[in-house]
Amino acid sequence: MKKFTSILLFMVLILTSSFSFKVVMVTDAGGLGDKSFNDGTWEGIQMAVREFKGVEGDVIISKEQTDYLSNLSRAAQNADLVVGVGFLMSDVLFSVAAQYPDTYFIGIDIEPSPGQIIPGNLALYTFKEEEAGFLLGYIAASMSKTNKVGFIGGLEIPPVKRYEIGYKSGVKAYNDIKGKKVEVITGYVGSFTDAGKTKQIALSQYNLGADIVFTGVTTGAVIDAAKEKGSSFYELPMNAPLHQIIDKYYEKGMGYFVIGYDMDQDFMAPGYVLTSSRKKVDVATFEGISSAIFDRVFQSGHHVLGIADDAVGLSQMKYTKGMVPNEAIAELAYLEKLVKDKEISIPNNESSLNIFNLSHITFPF
Repeated sequence: MKKFTSILLFMVLILTSSFSFKVVMVTDAGGLGDKSFNDGTWEGIQMAVREFKGVEGDVIISKEQTDYLSNLSRAAQNADLVVGVGFLMSDVLFSVAAQYPDTYFIGIDIEPSPGQIIPGNLALYTFKEEEAGFLLGYIAASMSKTNKVGFIGGLEIPPVKRYEIGYKSGVKAYNDIKGKKVEVITGYVGSFTDAGKTKQIALSQYNLGADIVFTGVTTGAVIDAAKEKGSSFYELPMNAPLHQIIDKYYEKGMGYFVIGYDMDQDFMAPGYVLTSSRKKVDVATFEGISSAIFDRVFQSGHHVLGIADDAVGLSQMKYTKGMVPNEAIAELAYLEKLVKDKEISIPNNESSLNIFNLSHITFPF
């Protein structure tokens, strides 16, 4: 990921006493407080506000998809730069960016259609979710005591589908290397906001034998399901402290876990959230804003960021790392290095997944 010299920019802005630069973010229907990419994008804007004198940040909340056009248009009329968030905003963002050529636009999790021309005032940032999903799938398979793990998506849109394919490839890699048969149970909610249906699907996957579920949708709903299932299994109250959960995990020999997505969500339920994927949308947003401050360095076009850019990965597992075998941690680090060095390529579609095989991998320890 290209690094910008923030100190130099800061000095230039100080010398330009009348400098002002307004950034307006337009959320998708998830809004702020999603503990995911909307919150992450807003944090990137706040980073720019803190770093650069004269930068002001504002946000417009979208309640539903039909709000995108009016919200983006309103933002473009009042901002130097507009940040749009979410794949479902793609067509509208392209249209509005073309109508306001003197305004900069950033799209997070937004990618062009094949052959689509990107306006010079538009920078798109997408991520190799499959690479983060691969790491999650491997650690889930390593930790599963039932040989079944789950995946729940909201809508079958490219970023979510890439997570699914990557997750399945990580499980498949574990099976190939270890000679195991861990299965993946998959479900889609059909929405990113239906918490009730999300919890229902999560409980169904746990009842079918999954002991770890990766959620690409409402994490809180899956946590509720994990706590409901886990607290009954552990014979503990739903709000039991972390040390009691860990003690029961070792006593019982298994537990019920959630894997969070897009941001570090481990804090949402210590002891129940095994780990989280991390997409550094905050860093991408900050760098996009930095480039827009000066015309000569605005990085328009489509930027695809992955492990090699330090843009996707896993949380630090602050609460649960002691529950993960050292062998699994070491194997995960080795596989991550192979991806970073481009010695293995992670599938991002069904066809590639079908031929993906890592049975040749031997760990050097």
